[in-house]
Amino acid sequence: MSTMLTHLRGFKDPIHDAQGTFRSLLDANARPGTPYPITASMTVPSGLTAACAAGCLTLLDLDVRVWVQASFVSQVKDWLLFHTGCGFTQQPKEADFALIQDMAALPELSDFNWGTAEKPETSTTLLVQVESWEGGQTVVLTGPGILHHKEIAPNLPRHFWDFWLKNHQAYPQGIDVFLFTENAVMGLPRTAKSEVLL
Repeated sequence: MSTMLTHLRGFKDPIHDAQGTFRSLLDANARPGTPYPITASMTVPSGLTAACAAGCLTLLDLDVRVWVQASFVSQVKDWLLFHTGCGFTQQPKEADFALIQDMAALPELSDFNWGTAEKPETSTTLLVQVESWEGGQTVVLTGPGILHHKEIAPNLPRHFWDFWLKNHQAYPQGIDVFLFTENAVMGLPRTAKSEVLL
């Protein structure tokens, strides 16, 4: 591990930054499709957004295994290990969390662990970086936590929503997703049903 990583601090205010980030993650999961700000300030490795980094520091610990997409620089793994103590796996099926910055490069969401009928909570949670909440295919979300419906268009490849339909249909199994921009998070729990607007 590079000694320079000790100079890339985690949360400047560990207690309040972690509490604030956790609240944003909870709210994002409870109200799918609504972005929530993450205000934690820190210095992060190249390629990792501040919001996603804060999510990692809040969710990851010694007991979890993380699959990190190969497009991330090696310093990202080093930084996560230094600050969280998490383990890593090269097998998506073994991951508790997956860190992703290029959804277009993923062949299928089914590559990850969808949990079992008896233990659906053991599935992989995806932490996905997106450029913005706009510029992608417009979809309508319905389901728990959404009043009537919610239109969103995050910058994701079209085939993601084909995968998401299969994921939703597998409920109670399936994966959950957090989308991160530079300073906000949006939740996509498996309960959220999507319909692509043509």
